[in-house]
Amino acid sequence: MRSWASSPPTRFSRLPPRFTDPTPGPVSAGETAGAASLAVHTQDLAKRYGRTVALTALTMDVRRAEVFGFLGPNGAGKTTAVKLLVGLARPTAGQAWVLGAPAGDRPTRRRLGYLPELFRYQPWLSAREVLGLHCQLAGIAAASRRQEIDGALAWVGLADRADDRVGGYSKGMQQRLGLGVALLGRPELVLLDEPTSALDPVGRHDVREIIRRLKANGTAVFLNSHLLSEVEQVCDRVAVVDRGRVIATGTMAEILRGDGTVRLRVQGLDPAARLGAFGSPVVEGEWITFTGLEPERVPELVAEVVRRGARVYAVEPRTRSLEERFLQLLRESEA
Repeated sequence: MRSWASSPPTRFSRLPPRFTDPTPGPVSAGETAGAASLAVHTQDLAKRYGRTVALTALTMDVRRAEVFGFLGPNGAGKTTAVKLLVGLARPTAGQAWVLGAPAGDRPTRRRLGYLPELFRYQPWLSAREVLGLHCQLAGIAAASRRQEIDGALAWVGLADRADDRVGGYSKGMQQRLGLGVALLGRPELVLLDEPTSALDPVGRHDVREIIRRLKANGTAVFLNSHLLSEVEQVCDRVAVVDRGRVIATGTMAEILRGDGTVRLRVQGLDPAARLGAFGSPVVEGEWITFTGLEPERVPELVAEVVRRGARVYAVEPRTRSLEERFLQLLRESEA
């Protein structure tokens, strides 16, 4: 399979005149140098449409060769953020850098891949013709187009339907084709806006595998989604956004960090044993539940129970699903 490390032109190299390069405000040399080492860096990025606030004070970093999840409910500002990053909209305030250059920079667009949430291709064209058209728009050399097209078709699983008209494709197949277009030109950063929303379970699995392969080849992936299971399975780090503002960011472990609840299944523990130093235990048969216990103190708790002559058969720290944590964050944001 071909490498995605190099960066020939992509379809963002020729956009209509209205998509002119933004003129950023003054920034420090240190901030510019820091942005150059990242795939994406934003600082207090904001966007308003009239009186409607679509995005406010967005500050985040996306590292090279990582899968970054941008998670939030519908209407949270996720698509607005993506449009600002690829240069399809101008910010009202704040700064954004993509691959070390100001967001919207024309040469940098050649190093991006983008799958929008809503798109439509000419139904009378075949998948091969659609990809060929985008190769022309991207300025990819004619001698390389066949290899680019065949590679993209293979990656998204459409090689056996390459010459069928797009009008006969299912919605899921059209989504795969859109992903293939995003992979043309060996991009260094791929921005995917709800890439699995129209796919069946097999298709979603295939997209996850593509994302993992992109990461393995050094490509950064910005995954914009409201599907918690997809984000949980492939993302290295996550930003949760609500009503245009990031309310949490971190690795999956940091986002899902529990509330210090741990359960022990024990036998032979004296009911009068005092374990208050580890919190207020709740006893249910052989199970004892402790709340508010730091993870580092769990071995100490187990050692103390054993020292008192009891036998420990199970230790179960309470873990939260991404859905539970996501809903908790939204409730806290609304409070």
